[in-house]
Amino acid sequence: MKKHFILAALAAVLAAPVSAQETKIDPLHADVVMKFAFSQAPKDWAGRVDQDETLKVCSAARNAPSAADAEKIMAREKAKIKYPDDGKLMGDWKQGERWAQSGYGMRFTDYPPRNPNGGNCYACHQMTQAEVSYGTVGPSLREYGKIRKYAEADVKAVYEKIYNAHAAFPCSLMPRFGSNAVLTIDQIKDLVALVMSPESPVNK
Repeated sequence: MKKHFILAALAAVLAAPVSAQETKIDPLHADVVMKFAFSQAPKDWAGRVDQDETLKVCSAARNAPSAADAEKIMAREKAKIKYPDDGKLMGDWKQGERWAQSGYGMRFTDYPPRNPNGGNCYACHQMTQAEVSYGTVGPSLREYGKIRKYAEADVKAVYEKIYNAHAAFPCSLMPRFGSNAVLTIDQIKDLVALVMSPESPVNK
């Protein structure tokens, strides 16, 4: 019976009319399909199906929360940010380039983990002038630090955005790399250096 319900829900989602403006899908059906898709996943992946408070609000608002909800999201997510014990927010930009170009991690083919997770940054951002293949979901990061004159306040802002983008942009499409333990603090420091170091190819 349960299997029949799941298959019916899956069929309903796939059969939903597609519109260039908006596709309406029954949330119950979508939830059933998501859980069915993860039914054979490792047990420690179960939590990836469940939305936290922030994602529930963002989903309900279609990523356009009210001003009041946006303030609550930013406050809640900023409270989750952890800073390096040594107080230094920049690491090694060369390592940062490695993490930015790596899409490894969080996929079923990467289980069990054999390498450190990457940030997959190039999938959404242009990083350097030499890069010919990159995504455009996020803004270009070319000369990011140079434009901001490598200001200390901007170094901190970059660290916070990478650690938890929702603290700066409620319902951001950017992953919460630090809060969700996708990247370590040291990896985030390396990525900050890639974006903000004068020696980095990002700023050449």
